[in-house]
Amino acid sequence: MYDDNRLTLALFFLRLTVFGVMLLWTIDKFINPDHAVAVYARFYAIEGLDSMAMTLIGIAELIVLGAFLLGLFRTLSYGAVLVFHAVSTLSSYEMYLTPFADYHLLFFTAWPMLAACLALFMLREADTLFTLGD
Repeated sequence: MYDDNRLTLALFFLRLTVFGVMLLWTIDKFINPDHAVAVYARFYAIEGLDSMAMTLIGIAELIVLGAFLLGLFRTLSYGAVLVFHAVSTLSSYEMYLTPFADYHLLFFTAWPMLAACLALFMLREADTLFTLGD
């Protein structure tokens, strides 16, 4: 079938690219907190957050993403990334109902990334390339 080198390399690239997307979403909380506040209000129905709340959420996400990138605490860090992205994907359900309106087609890119997050979680023990975890 596939040798371990190909599997670990594929998992590494999945981890690296998922990290890249999630990192950009996290950085947005620091450099454009008003946008992040609006996203939380519209898609998560969480009102009343401010820049300080976004900074604290961003710091927590950076810690999780750092562990994820380094392959540390895989069940927790990979699981958290999966949950973060699953909530983000599912909370955008209205966009999937009108795929050809505005920029709604872009929301469909969340599904392959969700599958990548799920694959990484399910294969976390095999994801050993460039990790510090055991």
